[in-house]
Amino acid sequence: MTKNNPICVALDTPDLARAVTLAKELLGHVGMLKIGMEFFYAHGPRGYEAVAAAGIPIFLDMKLHDIPNTVAQGLTSLLKLAPAPAITNVHAMGGLDMMKAARDAVQGQTKLIAVTVLTSLSNDDLWAAGFDAQKKSADHALNLAKLTHQAGLDGVVCSPLDLVNIRRELPRSFLSIVPGIRPAEVASHDQKRVATPKAAMDAGADILVIGRAITGAADPARAAHDILQSLS
Repeated sequence: MTKNNPICVALDTPDLARAVTLAKELLGHVGMLKIGMEFFYAHGPRGYEAVAAAGIPIFLDMKLHDIPNTVAQGLTSLLKLAPAPAITNVHAMGGLDMMKAARDAVQGQTKLIAVTVLTSLSNDDLWAAGFDAQKKSADHALNLAKLTHQAGLDGVVCSPLDLVNIRRELPRSFLSIVPGIRPAEVASHDQKRVATPKAAMDAGADILVIGRAITGAADPARAAHDILQSLS
């Protein structure tokens, strides 16, 4: 992360040229770039390395979720990327043993975090999937965050609305990477549990994952600058 810049821009596009152009335009304006499945499945290691060549640290958002050995081997392969991602992640729902295997596989070569509850899921979505109907998303996110901390990972991905409980009950050094960030004038799209950048930072976020509010702007660098200014 660039010092004092918590903005991580989600390059959620399968367009390699567009991703590389954005990376170059955003150099010096954001702290990190997020490469997810949409891009990585289209372009693989070469695409990743083309974006990383711009010089901005990468959060490789692959959300690995499988049996412990498969996740460990997958992470071992991903760490062969050059440069290695600054952050990568797994799903906390994979369980304690899976997360421990993931931790052992990375051996501190990257920050390893776990996804708690996706920001696209409402309480009704969770209950329909069989989660305890007596609990809300924040309760489930806290339980998964505690499990992640127990496994020895560096932090979690969580909704800004789930962050208050996590900050209250886990050490401040435990990273919080927060998607679902929308400036007040920007539509929520497919995200259901969102917050403004300032509200998320005030709740204790370390890294703000922001996509279309920056990548869809006429001037992405200016959009990033304006969001950063709104945090002060």
